[in-house]
Amino acid sequence: MNVLFIGGTGTISMAISRLLLSQGHTLYLLNRGNRNHGLTGNVVELTVDVNDEAAVAEMIKDLSFDVVADFIAFVPSQLERDVRLFTGKTKQFIFISSASAYQTPSSDYRISEATPLANPYWEYSRNKIACEDYLMKCYREDGFPVTIVRPSHTYDERNVPLGAHGDMGSYTVLKRMLEGKPVIIHGDGTSLWTLTHNSDFAKGFVGLMGNIHALGEAVQITSDESVTWNQIYNVVADALGVKLNPLYVPSDFLDKCSDYDFAGSLLGDKANTVVFDNTKLKRLVPDFVATVRMDQGIKNTVEYVLSHEECQIPDPEFDDFCDRVAAAMDAAIAAIKK
Repeated sequence: MNVLFIGGTGTISMAISRLLLSQGHTLYLLNRGNRNHGLTGNVVELTVDVNDEAAVAEMIKDLSFDVVADFIAFVPSQLERDVRLFTGKTKQFIFISSASAYQTPSSDYRISEATPLANPYWEYSRNKIACEDYLMKCYREDGFPVTIVRPSHTYDERNVPLGAHGDMGSYTVLKRMLEGKPVIIHGDGTSLWTLTHNSDFAKGFVGLMGNIHALGEAVQITSDESVTWNQIYNVVADALGVKLNPLYVPSDFLDKCSDYDFAGSLLGDKANTVVFDNTKLKRLVPDFVATVRMDQGIKNTVEYVLSHEECQIPDPEFDDFCDRVAAAMDAAIAAIKK
């Protein structure tokens, strides 16, 4: 296949790019070229800012594709641009939405593509819903060949999947664990969550590419493994060889006492129990199986982060926030016990 990825080197898309190239497909990467060096094979680099629509149109004027996928579209105006650029130039257009677009809080912990879309807590999710609505309108009215993909919490080797963390990623939480400091876990840590390794996500995604049965459909891609946040954090601590010192804090409290977007990332997403029903994906991609178990994937990611200095980005502001929350919780307990 001739495939064009807008982006193509992020957490989700890098694994897909690698898998496609390993299968001998030709991959056009339309991006700024900052991370393309990690890919080998039939790669054609289209180095351009996708927001420069005229420049992109000129660059692809003599090209056509079996599949185009946009990994960096977040608002409808970006999809409107894509529809103008790729109408008549691709047999399938894949939009990467989000499982956080599903009804929050949900009326049923079991999530399928039939679950309503509504998230009052997170603008990111509402924008994804608006994008889906626009593309499905294009499909119904003009035959634009769209497939919508909904990932949930997908991770790679560079960032350990956690709940509450700062803007710089997971390393500061790992550092706190190594130092024996309290580590914030939202709620009581017992809600169920689903983690998907990007290599597993890639298998489902590639199975949908060029799949005529996926046109006009929305499909979620996740693993089938449901675990608690306590299990996730204990696996991380075990991979570090330390004992976890958990600090359980209500998600609503974290939102109200910080400038971090915990309303979206926790109340609108990670604080809610979710179990995904992947029947539709397995019908469309019969050989899809997620094979990276949570504990194995996290162990490998922890080892990678600890052995690569570029992944060890300090976040003193979040570290200080955690200390202040811990002190506030201790003070509240002491005040009530008087």
